[in-house]
Amino acid sequence: MTGQEGAPLRYGWTTGACATAATAAAHTALLTGEFPDPVEIVLPKGHRPAFALAREALGDDYATAGIVKDAGDDPDVTHGALVSATVRHGEPGSGVVFRAGPGVGTVTKPGLPLDVGESAINPVPRRLIREVVERTAAEHGGSGDVIVEVSVVDGEELARHTWNPRIGILGGLSILGTTGVVVPYSCSAWIDSIRRGVDVARAEGLPHVAGCTGSTSEKLVTDRYGLAPEALLDMGDFAGAVLKYLRRHPVPRLTIAGGIGKLAKLADGHMDLHSKRSQVNFGLLAGFVRDSGGSDALAHRVRNANTALEALTLCQESGIALGDLVATRAREVALTTLQGAPVEVEILVINRGGDLVGRAAFA
Repeated sequence: MTGQEGAPLRYGWTTGACATAATAAAHTALLTGEFPDPVEIVLPKGHRPAFALAREALGDDYATAGIVKDAGDDPDVTHGALVSATVRHGEPGSGVVFRAGPGVGTVTKPGLPLDVGESAINPVPRRLIREVVERTAAEHGGSGDVIVEVSVVDGEELARHTWNPRIGILGGLSILGTTGVVVPYSCSAWIDSIRRGVDVARAEGLPHVAGCTGSTSEKLVTDRYGLAPEALLDMGDFAGAVLKYLRRHPVPRLTIAGGIGKLAKLADGHMDLHSKRSQVNFGLLAGFVRDSGGSDALAHRVRNANTALEALTLCQESGIALGDLVATRAREVALTTLQGAPVEVEILVINRGGDLVGRAAFA
């Protein structure tokens, strides 16, 4: 993967990896009085990153280490955040007890991989933290019974730019990561949020969810159906992530809503609707015009349109319901992707002003 002028994009590290390294440094300091700097950890796929410490504090019964998250070249909201771990001795036999410090959220709704009331430190980071506690305890004579409090400076504010409030993680960020590595532009955190959104909707027994490409289409769906916030999946460009997860974890009804440009891509079989990763197939749109009785001249103009919105306007002027045609084909693609999962699908197509210009209804 390359960036400008062919330079390779730089990988980064997850909040989970940072919290694990901070825990290793703090636990070592709690046992020895000295902070290892840099501190090295081992990640699930064998990576062995070393992290420089940005914060150190040592008291009679605690040690705190902080690491500035480096997301590499990924446009991650938590890039540059200070992730800290404070480690204290715990009760004998307690093992590792996790707590949410300032800036780390708490789970308030079922359906997530953590119980309600738990700190939002996800399962893989918990496992990695337990492993480094066990290792440092073995190296320095500790019991392994500790309280680990993870915090993120300004985490509550950063969380407002994530899905956390909608899926019931309140008070801050989640400590995430399954591999510990941030792959640039993989948008893995976004896709994971889609999955957690489906999980929460299922746990709450919601019969209808909506995958929307943006705030305008989300407003249309909200006004139309009055869906609960937990039913609104911030799909963005990741139609495939929504459909593939619902294939394995179905919800009875799915509305997909978005602009005609993005849904024309779905109608062409694209699962990622981002402009850098898929393009509108104007030949497909011209074929819709011909199949619906439009003139060859109109089909030619649609084929040579600059944008899907221009194609829509041309068709509206000629009485061709291009929005409906796009919606119908997009619904067929969605149902094919669902592979027979018990999910009814509706497609809503909007223009730039948020007006409904096409629909393929539930069966």
